[in-house]
Amino acid sequence: MTKQEFFDLASAGTVLLDGATGSNLRAAGMPVGVCPEKWILENPQILLDLQRAYVDAGSRILCTPTFSANRLSLRNFGLEEKVGELNAALTALTKLAAEGRALAAGDLSTMGRPLEDSGAMTYALAYDVYREQMEALAAAGVDLLAVETLMGVDEAAAALDASAGLNLAVLCSFSAEADGGVLFGGNIREAAVLAQEMGAAAVGVNCSVGPDQLESVIRAVREAVDIPVIAKPNAGLPIMDEFGQAHYSMDAAGFARHMVLLAEAGAGVLGGCCGSTPEYIRQLAAAIGQ
Repeated sequence: MTKQEFFDLASAGTVLLDGATGSNLRAAGMPVGVCPEKWILENPQILLDLQRAYVDAGSRILCTPTFSANRLSLRNFGLEEKVGELNAALTALTKLAAEGRALAAGDLSTMGRPLEDSGAMTYALAYDVYREQMEALAAAGVDLLAVETLMGVDEAAAALDASAGLNLAVLCSFSAEADGGVLFGGNIREAAVLAQEMGAAAVGVNCSVGPDQLESVIRAVREAVDIPVIAKPNAGLPIMDEFGQAHYSMDAAGFARHMVLLAEAGAGVLGGCCGSTPEYIRQLAAAIGQ
């Protein structure tokens, strides 16, 4: 799917993404500290059931479970030479779950640290890490790319540079606070403008906070860009129990109600992040008339 094809899709009506993956896998038994990609491939039915439930709920784009399937993250588990193999196998699972009813977006993540001219994380290294994973995802047959939970403008630029020549639409979403601040400095409006200038097919926010705190943020992004705007917030704020498990403060009905306000503020690409489930997407779809 090219950038123009995604624009045409979004112009035809609200595009529903999926909801959380990680928090649902944890709830289904994925232990803390394991390699998520390896665990999913050892327990594929859990991922298939989750993603099929999202499609049944109304999701038209599923994110592949490849959020941290890059060389740097996989190095923590001695799997850095398996980037191509893991991205291919995980993409195949999502395409199987989609069964032709939803698109597969190759999912990539933040580098997790500011980019510096010298030091542990440079622009060149981020570019190389993104490019390697994007090429693996493209070879695996994803329909588009989604770079999520970005924490700075520089890493968005590195990701968009890395996508050059792949001819795939790139959705770019930042982790922004309720005041519009981006974690590594700057604000979401500036970040959105840069992402649009560098060729993003859509730009917006994911993770960080709940939809009840993002109306002014979404409005600011909508006023700054001409491309579709993404809203994929958490299910409210996390509350930790005595076992270290996160429970999110907003139920599916409340989430859907607040997401309607984000749609009215200008978001046309909607989904859920941490704490959301297929029921959240189902109620969101009903709330927007899909």
